[in-house]
Amino acid sequence: MFKPFIAALAFGAATCVSIAQTAAPAAPPVRLRGTIEKIDATTLTMKERSGEVITLAMVDNIPVSEVKPIALSDIKAGSYIGSAAMPQADGTQLALEVLVFPEAARGSGEGHYPWDLQPKSTMTNATVADLVAAADGQKLTLRYKDGEKILIVPANVPVVTFAPGDKSLLVPGAKVMVTAQVRDGKPTAMRILAGRNGFTPPM
Repeated sequence: MFKPFIAALAFGAATCVSIAQTAAPAAPPVRLRGTIEKIDATTLTMKERSGEVITLAMVDNIPVSEVKPIALSDIKAGSYIGSAAMPQADGTQLALEVLVFPEAARGSGEGHYPWDLQPKSTMTNATVADLVAAADGQKLTLRYKDGEKILIVPANVPVVTFAPGDKSLLVPGAKVMVTAQVRDGKPTAMRILAGRNGFTPPM
């Protein structure tokens, strides 16, 4: 489950102080999911899905991407995708969402690893080697550099892509996923994925 970011920040700040005389490693990034409450030129306040209200500094020229819904049929053999999923008893992965990467982002985060969308969820970023119709959706064979996974994508699972965005997407009420990190002792937004008109980034 989500660990409150303020607690994570306190730990990171204490660690930085304790090793101030040495080269401190960068604090690990944290993914925050929620709704923007207010924003100005340098800070963003959001209500995280845990209910915690968090104020973040923003890096200069912060990268903003728009997350846009697409159709399940837009997943093709050869597509490079990322899917948060739940492992099943038969060894398959049951998709919670699917992101079809733009071609320019092919190879991003390739592999299979734990994810924090739900407890025990995973993320697989891989190429679609094969796809066939399933009882209620699609069955994808995903191949990545270290292995292969079978992904079951129900018809009602959100399928999205992303496109370059800008701060015009960042308005009160917008649903966002923010990659944040402790920078100079304060929580800082490093990248933002945002939906338009209330759309929620599902990843």
